[in-house]
Amino acid sequence: MEPLRVLELYSGIGGMHQALRASGIPAEIVVAVDVNTVANDVYIHNFPTTPLWPKTIEGISLKEFNRLSFDMILMSPPCQPFTRIGRQGDISDPRTQSFLYILDILPRLAKLPKYLLVENVKGFETSSARNELIQTLEKCGFTYQEFLLSPTCLGIPNSRLRYFLIARLQSEHFPFQAPGKILTDFPSQEPADSKMSKGPEGWAEHSSPVPTQELASGYDNNGRQRPQKEGFLFKLETVEELERKQHADNDLSLQMLRKYLQDDVVEGLSQYFLPLKSLLRYAFLLDIVTPTCRRSTCFTKGYGHYIEGTGSVLQTAEDIQLESVFKSFEALSEDEKLMRLSTLKLRYFTPREIANLHGFPPEFSFPDKVTIKQCYRLLGNSLNVHVVAKLILILVG
Repeated sequence: MEPLRVLELYSGIGGMHQALRASGIPAEIVVAVDVNTVANDVYIHNFPTTPLWPKTIEGISLKEFNRLSFDMILMSPPCQPFTRIGRQGDISDPRTQSFLYILDILPRLAKLPKYLLVENVKGFETSSARNELIQTLEKCGFTYQEFLLSPTCLGIPNSRLRYFLIARLQSEHFPFQAPGKILTDFPSQEPADSKMSKGPEGWAEHSSPVPTQELASGYDNNGRQRPQKEGFLFKLETVEELERKQHADNDLSLQMLRKYLQDDVVEGLSQYFLPLKSLLRYAFLLDIVTPTCRRSTCFTKGYGHYIEGTGSVLQTAEDIQLESVFKSFEALSEDEKLMRLSTLKLRYFTPREIANLHGFPPEFSFPDKVTIKQCYRLLGNSLNVHVVAKLILILVG
């Protein structure tokens, strides 16, 4: 097939570009577009021959879009207007305006693209911006399917639940298509009707919850509190969350974290160890994993700067049991607490390790001038390469 001409919007550090390469589909990025200067430095560092426009999307005219004559659009619009912890400004948030501009331009293009892929956070699926997207796609004659997927679907030990939409300019439906519903796993090749007749696994109503492995609650489906089970619970941890962790660590379909870690002898790892003051203050809020664990929480752009809810930390002293460290912890003096916590040898995951979990290849790197904090921010705003690569294959296949 002729190489597809691909437009990469909100290109960031090039997650979509890496996914396109990983898919093996013959294609070339005709232009990448992003306004983040640090992200653009990383993009140019890794893709020096790809044209990159450091400008706002609203600053691209219809004439310029038409001149590119692209076959595919890959894009990850700003997620902040839709995140659970944000203001959820949706289409009223100024950061959504560029996306709405794209939706306005799309029907007016001289040649519509054959394929389109959108990535965003969970929460986008219930937004007005999503409704505008669907209306535009239907107006233009696209067939589409929505997903809520995590890298755990591919055996990757990292929870990063994201919204995806794939669309193509064909009248025929995807063989797995479920109109009005969201897939929560990669589809089989069976028709949607036969899949649906076998039960609800892999399917979710538009507003329904997503895979149980991504959720945490102390109650069952009937609202009853779950019975206590043996095992160490952190202050803010529910019994079900403990069960989820134990289930993930026993799930042999998930890889061990060890596969994604840098060697302990790598120079500079000592800078990633958690400060003692942070250990004492946030001990019960940390999601602590070991190299043999088969899970990690989503790494956000605040990782390494904020501790609570920004991503897992690694216990490098594998012979130490958490239960022994936290036993009768509150009765200890401050010095005794610090002594126990220090035996765990806790450190942050390095940017390279997070890039590994996100599917970026070994040759991907950051320019020397990019700080560790900037690396974390950029990776926290990026995507999982393997998940997107598989969706591209499904879209074009």
